[in-house]
This record gives sequence, C-alpha cells and structure tokens, in this order.
Amino acid sequence: METINPSAPAVDRLPRLFYTILINSLTASLTNNFVWFAVTFWVYLETKSVVATSVMAGVYTGTVALSGFFLGSLVDRYPKKQAMLLSSLGSLLLYLIAATIYVLTPSAVLKDPASLALWAFIILSLLGAIAGNMRSIALATVVTILLPEAQRDRANGLVGTANGVSFLIASIFSGLGIGFIGMAWTLILAIILTGIVIVHLWGLSFPKQEAPTTESQHDSIDVRGTIRAIQLIPGMFGLIFFNTFNNFLGGVFMSLMDAYGLSLASVQTWGILWGVLSLGFIIGGLVVARVGLGKNPLRTLFLANIAMWTVCVFFTIQASIVLLAAGMFGYLCLIPVVEAAEQTIIQKVIPPERQGRVFGFAQSVEQAASPLTAFMIGPIAQFIFIPFMTTGAGVDWIGSWFGTGTARGLALLFTLTGLIGLIITLVAMRSKAYRTLSSAY
Repeated sequence: METINPSAPAVDRLPRLFYTILINSLTASLTNNFVWFAVTFWVYLETKSVVATSVMAGVYTGTVALSGFFLGSLVDRYPKKQAMLLSSLGSLLLYLIAATIYVLTPSAVLKDPASLALWAFIILSLLGAIAGNMRSIALATVVTILLPEAQRDRANGLVGTANGVSFLIASIFSGLGIGFIGMAWTLILAIILTGIVIVHLWGLSFPKQEAPTTESQHDSIDVRGTIRAIQLIPGMFGLIFFNTFNNFLGGVFMSLMDAYGLSLASVQTWGILWGVLSLGFIIGGLVVARVGLGKNPLRTLFLANIAMWTVCVFFTIQASIVLLAAGMFGYLCLIPVVEAAEQTIIQKVIPPERQGRVFGFAQSVEQAASPLTAFMIGPIAQFIFIPFMTTGAGVDWIGSWFGTGTARGLALLFTLTGLIGLIITLVAMRSKAYRTLSSAY
C-alpha cells in the first residue's frame, strides 16, 4: 500500500488502491443496475401487469435476503479479491444463460405473464444482478482493511457516491436501451461490461490479509457466532430491526414506483428522469465524504429517516411528475447518509474477520421484510387501492382534491406508507435500544 500524507484533506488521503477498487466496483454495480432496471421496464411494457412487476421485486428482494448469510460468509472465508472475482464470474454466467433463453424463445411467449420461459429469463437475469451483492459486502470490509477509523465515514460516503453514479448511468441507459435497441442488445452490452470488470480486477494487487481463523475456514454460514458478535454490541439488534421495518415499508415503493412513474411519463422519459434524480445519490454521498456523519452517526441516521418519510407523505399527494421528481430527489439524497451511518457503526464495533458475516446478516435480516411486502403489495394495490380510487368510495371521499384513477390508487398507498414510516421512526427514537446505542457510540 502507498504512504498517506497526513497533511492532505480527508478524502485526498485515501489510498489510490481504494479509488481503483471503487471504480471497478462502480462498473460492476452499473452493469447490474442496468440489467435490473432494463428487465423491470421491459417486463412491464411487454405484459402490462403490475402483479408481474411486484412479483419480480419480491423474487429479487427474497433472494437478496436468503443469500446475505451465504455471501457474507464467503467474503470472510476468502480473500476480498477472490470474493469480488467470484461475484462477477457468477453474473457473467447467468447473463449468458438468460440471453440464450431470450434469443431462443418466441416473442409472443415472452409477452405472456404466465409463461415459464419468461420467468426463467427474469429469474436468471435478476440472479445475475444479485450476484453483485457479494461485491457490496466485500467493499464494506475493504474500507475497514484499507482505512483507519477516522476516515471510514467519508470513504463510505464515496461508496454512496459511486452507487449514485451507477444508478444515474444505469437509469438513463436502461430506459434508452429498452426504448431504442431492445432487450437483446441490452444483454449483450451487460455481458461485455462484466467481462471488462473481470479482466481489470484480475490485474489488481490487494494488500495481504491475515489467514482466516479456523472458525472462518470451516463454518461456511456461521449464524450463531454472528448473532453472538452482534449481541455484544448494546442496541445493535435494535438498529438492524429498525432498518428491517423500514425495508418492509420500502418494499411498497420498490414494487410499484415504476408502474406509477410510467403512468405519468414514457419509458424513455422515465428512464432519463431516474438518471437525473440519481444525482441525489451522488450529492448525498459527496456531502458525507466531505463533512462526515457528525459525532453521533446514529442520530444522523434517524434524522435522515424522519426527513425521508416526510417526503413520502407528500410527493404523490397530486398527480404531478414535477412533485414526484422533487420528492424523489430529496429522498435519494438521504439514502447515502443512512447507508453510510449503518456501515460506519458496524465497521467500528465488529471485528474485521467477522464483518463480512455481520454485513451479510444485516442484509439478510433487513431485506427479509421486503419480499413479503413486494409479494403482497401488488395484489393489494390491484384489488383494493386501485378500485377504491377508480370506482369505489375513495372517488367520492377524496377524489375531488386527490384525484381518481389507477395512478391515484397507487399514490394513496404511497402516502399511507409514508405516514406509518414517520410514526414508527419517531417512536423508535424514544426507545431504550436507541438511547443505549446512541450513548455508547
């Protein structure tokens, strides 16, 4: 590793190897987001089914939840470079198989939401994107290995910025890709980018790590040991379960936001809008990289959540693409703050040799609620909220000022979700777990 000049500004003191790994991970993340967005857009446009897109979201988040334990254990068990290579090789193989199914299946079959070939294509594509989650876990542990504690919050901010850049580029080109070049060439581009990532990563030299402990070598999924490590940190379980509930509510937006947005704009416009709004990710991450998270990252996390849920109450209160865009921009600015705060706390209090499993455990538990929401919310929206605001009592009760129709049914669901999230966050800030963790860290 290169020497660090102590007189340089905080972000500039980060070692060059960190930036190189970050750029490689950015490219991998960009590719996986590109596939995820493109497939989601394409399926909705081909099938016109809200249920199909909500089930897709459920499959995605369900697999993320189930895979976190395993992927985190792999990150702890193997050198970080090998873990990252395995992630990209898995994505490459799955994209190749998905592309083969797409090419060999008649287009009429792929328009049927009940088609087995369609769901095979969807699942393989999404698993290819999910394989990239091992990289995100590994990158969080690389921050611990490469950087001292005082720099980690800012480094985590740069990771958030990289995620924002990935989101920005993928959002723009996924919509444009589906609109202008189609699904086949979109997959070909993803395969090429993944190959470039593998070749570049192969040539990097990571710092030598201490040999893994006997425990790490033989316990591929050490849930008990991970739980014991978390239990040693007062209030840590409370933080994880708070984020779990937030993800439970967040599944509503993940499942239905594309359907709502596409009711207000064309797929090309919606893709470009997502790209522009993703500047919020970048801005939020850069702010954290510049000023850090303050003396109490936990308090910063909760204040950010209060602001996010307040936005969710109002950003669909009227059928306006401008209001939606403004609210989403504020929401996306705050996501890197929340993520960096949780990562910084874990990096500080969990031993490095177990961080992969703890990050994986947190990912699994926090994402476990989202599949339940995603699978439930499509039918709930389709059969309760949409009829309520099209032909039901909602038309007479609030239709005169809230609006009526399919999109307004989705909007009402978003507003109620924001209210629930805001109330739960305010209650959680008064809990014993919050006070314990806040006073200790």
